[in-house]
Amino acid sequence: MKPNIDNARRSFLKASGIAIALPTLISDCRSVGASEEKDLSGDAGSPPTRLVCVGNEFGMYPGAFWPSSKHSEYELTPLLEPLASHTSDFTLFANLDHGLKGGHFAVHTFLTGVKSADAKTMPDGGISLDQRAAEHVGAKTRFPSLTIGSESGLHGGCRMSWTRTGTRVPPIEGPRDLFRLLFIDQKAEAKQANRNRLELQGSILDTVMQEAKSLEKRINPSDQHKLNEYLSSIRDVEISLQLQRQWQSVPKPKTTMEEPKDLGLTRDLPKLYDLIALALQTDSSRVATLEIGGSFAASDMGIKKGYHSLSHHGQVQENIDLLVQIERYQVEQFSRFLDRLKSIKQSGTEQSLLDSTITLFGSGMGNGNSHTNDNLPIILAGGGFKHGRQHISPSESGRRVPLCNLYLSLLQRFGVETESFSTSTSTLNGLELA
Repeated sequence: MKPNIDNARRSFLKASGIAIALPTLISDCRSVGASEEKDLSGDAGSPPTRLVCVGNEFGMYPGAFWPSSKHSEYELTPLLEPLASHTSDFTLFANLDHGLKGGHFAVHTFLTGVKSADAKTMPDGGISLDQRAAEHVGAKTRFPSLTIGSESGLHGGCRMSWTRTGTRVPPIEGPRDLFRLLFIDQKAEAKQANRNRLELQGSILDTVMQEAKSLEKRINPSDQHKLNEYLSSIRDVEISLQLQRQWQSVPKPKTTMEEPKDLGLTRDLPKLYDLIALALQTDSSRVATLEIGGSFAASDMGIKKGYHSLSHHGQVQENIDLLVQIERYQVEQFSRFLDRLKSIKQSGTEQSLLDSTITLFGSGMGNGNSHTNDNLPIILAGGGFKHGRQHISPSESGRRVPLCNLYLSLLQRFGVETESFSTSTSTLNGLELA
């Protein structure tokens, strides 16, 4: 048996980079048993708070997105008009960003606030907003988080979800896989094979941990940091195995929805939003992230030019009109998602699912044409906040208020007991509960 274990151990370690990237692997040990963090997401008996983050790769055309008014009261612009029925459900934020440059490369910082090269200097590494919230959820749901999107796109797509160790959370790439993940139970043979796999991986991890502990006694101080990161990754995998074992015997919820086909991100977008709403409604997950990357096919909208090329419109009006058409479609689908959340009444309460779902829509790109990452387009809907206005942040000593101040406020609303997140300086002033 020993040679088989050794071979399996080598194979497992070779693939560990993939395994460690899974969203269920960023929960710390407290999430498996009794959490040490208080659940502040609602009063006793009230619905839990959820979080949905939606981001696109190329931002929003500023001339069609931002109102001309610099006051809390404003007129809806062409890109905000699809949200006309939700004016009391969302807040538009201006002058928020991460203070970063880098064009497309800085888009990946949308939910983290820091570039991957700088993440090691941060107390919590390069963890993204959604994954920090998923840590708090832990084993309370089958999936601590759902990341949906595509590997394709410029520089690998949106890349919004990141673990503490700086590993991208691989996305679920289409509605069919998401549907199967949420609602299709494995057959008995597959379940047994999965249990066998979990037991083998547990045995392998025990061996790996013993070897790592033995190595710890022989290394010099300069290598200690690397070993600590390695041990942390092993512990992440251990947590993942515990979560998988816990949910093995729990049947998945049923739905009347038929299994969808993958038609490409553009045509799939409505179905992906529907599945996210179902995941929240069935409490399969309380955290979801939707990445709208370069795989968004403008051709599916009858547009012959590519999405990325149109984002570099060169001030050509024809290109701008086509770009706004693409972006407006994305806002229309987001508005439809808010409709769906608002229509779902939660059991035992008059609240809608939107009332308890913090819903963030935006991008890490401020202006795709000029490759700038300042004044990011940010919309916040639902979540129990007071909405219906434009929130314009003042400068702090010549620097814009960090977007992470908003993220810190969202995490605290979610129930995470923390006084900081990434580059935050405080919670966001002027953000009030309803």
